[in-house]
Amino acid sequence: MRDLTTALQDVAKKDPFARAIPGSSLTADNTKWNWGNPPREVDPEVVLDQAIDFLEQPSNKAEMYKLLIGGVSVETLVEGYMIQGFQEGKFSPDVGLILKPQLALYMTSMAEEDNIPYKLFERKDELTKDETSDVEFFQLMKTNNPNMFSYMKEMLNQQIREGGSTQMQEGVEE
Repeated sequence: MRDLTTALQDVAKKDPFARAIPGSSLTADNTKWNWGNPPREVDPEVVLDQAIDFLEQPSNKAEMYKLLIGGVSVETLVEGYMIQGFQEGKFSPDVGLILKPQLALYMTSMAEEDNIPYKLFERKDELTKDETSDVEFFQLMKTNNPNMFSYMKEMLNQQIREGGSTQMQEGVEE
């Protein structure tokens, strides 16, 4: 007599519907994981105070400085803190997302106070990527906000008539 497991595997090979029902993972009990239970804290201010207290501990501060000097970005450290806090059930992902800017600013402030070099973003071009040129800006304004475009065009023309700079005129031309 064949083993029951082998028999079930044979059925699964023959029957394409012998699988878990779609969505069954959404109805399964996930309370055995921390993130499957309500978060311990839902107030962003309290969570931020806890994060600051954590960062101010000498051992954690030293570890953060080592990582910053080693080239790990503040962005990465904040993401790590947010993911770990959620996985441990400390707070919800929403609270973590609310805290990201404040936590990043606090970390950079700590590094600046102690003259620790840091990288804010993982990518060097994070602040300049997909930068909008002046020509694209004025074309977008002409389409989406024609009143402002007309006003700015008139103000630039007035500056030109009065002998002012024509530096931005190139992007305003139709």
